[in-house]
Amino acid sequence: MIDLYYWTTPNGHKITIFLEEAGLDYTIHPIHIGQGDQFAEDFLKISPNNKIPAIVDRTPADGGGPLPLFESGAILEYLADKTGQFLSNDLRKRWETLQWLYWQMGGFGPMLGQNHHFAQYAPEKLDYAIDRYVKESERLYGVLDDLLVDRDFMAGDYSIADMATFPWAKGWEKQRQDIDSLPNVKRWLERIESRPAVQRAYARADEISREATVNENSAAVLFGQGRRKKA
Repeated sequence: MIDLYYWTTPNGHKITIFLEEAGLDYTIHPIHIGQGDQFAEDFLKISPNNKIPAIVDRTPADGGGPLPLFESGAILEYLADKTGQFLSNDLRKRWETLQWLYWQMGGFGPMLGQNHHFAQYAPEKLDYAIDRYVKESERLYGVLDDLLVDRDFMAGDYSIADMATFPWAKGWEKQRQDIDSLPNVKRWLERIESRPAVQRAYARADEISREATVNENSAAVLFGQGRRKKA
């Protein structure tokens, strides 16, 4: 059994997609990041970086006590190893998958996140920042489109790299990208979106919340935090 600490964001969707694809039993514990649930003491014991997603594996392979993990890329790699799914044991295939997983974690996700912030949520619209991150998003989408020119999925076979990248790429329109100029990405998005497990994952999100995570009341919680002092 996996306990999933989750909210309805791209990083949260990565893990529900994996869990649905792998057929693992899991329980969702909603962490409403717009209301500050991520700063609760019990959650910080699992995710000291006060970010979702996080998991607790109640039945780790070593037979020991419950194993907590945070960071979506680490969780995906752990679950892939736990189940033997979506990450090859072949040396070259494994590292092709992992390099694209880390590409998403280190570049695609963070840059698209900055795109979202400055284009949609920043109280002051800074043309330089918007242009900077829209163009960097365009560059990264171009890398992805070139990768997919001769393959259906990022590492050849469907993998945790696709699961990590899809929830962010799904938002191409609000990232001010021209999907028609990215035909390979467009086909890849359609291919993944048609998977029953992906559809189930997004249905779980609708069960949790359909409200926008970022609004006037939640912005200060999400974007206004410095270091939190211990009492």
